[in-house]
Amino acid sequence: MAGVALVALTGCVPGFGAARFAQRSLRALVSPARPAPMHAAQPFRRDARLAVTWIGHATALIQMDDVVILTDPVFTERVGGLSARLVEPGLRVAELPPIDVALVSHMHFDHLSFDSLRRIASRTRTLLLPAGGGDYVHAYSFDEVELAPWQRWTRGDLKVTAVPVKHVGWRFGIDALWHPHTFTGYVIQHRGLTVYFGGDSALDLVDLRAVHARFPKIDLALLPIGPIAPRHFMAHTHMDPAEALRALRILDAARMVPIHYGTFVNSGDEPGDVVRALRAALDAQPDLRGRVTRLQIGEQRVFMGR
Repeated sequence: MAGVALVALTGCVPGFGAARFAQRSLRALVSPARPAPMHAAQPFRRDARLAVTWIGHATALIQMDDVVILTDPVFTERVGGLSARLVEPGLRVAELPPIDVALVSHMHFDHLSFDSLRRIASRTRTLLLPAGGGDYVHAYSFDEVELAPWQRWTRGDLKVTAVPVKHVGWRFGIDALWHPHTFTGYVIQHRGLTVYFGGDSALDLVDLRAVHARFPKIDLALLPIGPIAPRHFMAHTHMDPAEALRALRILDAARMVPIHYGTFVNSGDEPGDVVRALRAALDAQPDLRGRVTRLQIGEQRVFMGR
């Protein structure tokens, strides 16, 4: 079970220590208490044009004027049956406003959570998935739409475009035979605002430059910065903080919010390793400090007011 969960959480062959992974996960599962997250008093802000609440891992609530987008919805206490949540979700499902569209970047257990989709179904209008993702998702009340790379979904002033990233999209390993490319990033546009959601990705200069060429004005990029260890495994599927800053430069986004760290046991990282690596990367590139906003789980930031 540890090996299966490890593969599905990291996208890597379980060669860096499944036993250590299982041991750390077990400690988290039996921990008597988890840190409480910060709490956004107003999940929907009437005074905001662009706001983000980090719920944890790759789950974020994005508000663009009157539109609400939820990324990679995961609200369960564990993923993959083994990896425990280290910090409670930054918002409870009951606190969510109505969701115009939810985005799923790929099929791994820590990004596609069936139980979480069931919990949010009554307040979600549409779910967008990468091409082939609909084969995994059935019997929910919301509309399900698959998007191939560069394909766009539109409703009114809201536009969501699937964009290429470098990752893997299968869920169980064997399904890579028939779903080798079930993963994506997204660019969200609404009334002159543009947000990039990287989901989960390694650094790919060609993909990032292609996104920038098509979307030269990005107001905010949500970029993954972990897991980071062991690097010889993770570099194939995950950016580290220094690589995420390089992605920020290529996208030329006005602001960046780091995601995909500090929420689940899913690698060889020790607590705090990713944050320390981010601080070191920013120390080496101090001109980016004003463009990177590191949120606490549950913290909300208004980037543009009305």
